[in-house]
Amino acid sequence: MKKILFTIILSASMIAGFAQKQLVSYEDIRYLLHNNLNKADTFMAAKGYTLKEIKQATKNRKYTLAYSPNTTNNIDMRSDGKKIFISMQTNVIEQYNLLLNSISQYKTSTSNLGDVQVYQVKDLGSIYITVNDSMPYDPLKKDYDIQIVPDKNITAIN
Repeated sequence: MKKILFTIILSASMIAGFAQKQLVSYEDIRYLLHNNLNKADTFMAAKGYTLKEIKQATKNRKYTLAYSPNTTNNIDMRSDGKKIFISMQTNVIEQYNLLLNSISQYKTSTSNLGDVQVYQVKDLGSIYITVNDSMPYDPLKKDYDIQIVPDKNITAIN
């Protein structure tokens, strides 16, 4: 009986860990901001994202993730010189919760500007989060727009 219970608990923890493998956390964002876009392509592919669009002239990348039916999880990355800016559009509540939980120990300040949540994060930069109702309206789903702007001392390694 103990072996069965132990096996069930172990399996449940493995499934829970695998379910968050595709979602982006503080460590993932930190890696993406410190490395160039070519390394980001490999990293995002390993997480299960597909490269949707590349614009070499403007140094933009768009990634999408097929997380589950009726969900969207898109990441746009833009290189501006040695800085990389990240924009995420998602309606996956787990992504929002994972991001907030992973930055919780690194936050230096928190504020609200209207309906925008602003977090200053140590060794990362500023994170701006806007939460809107989804279209068509669903009380269980929200649309999350997350903008990540690196600090001035954070540059990508080429």
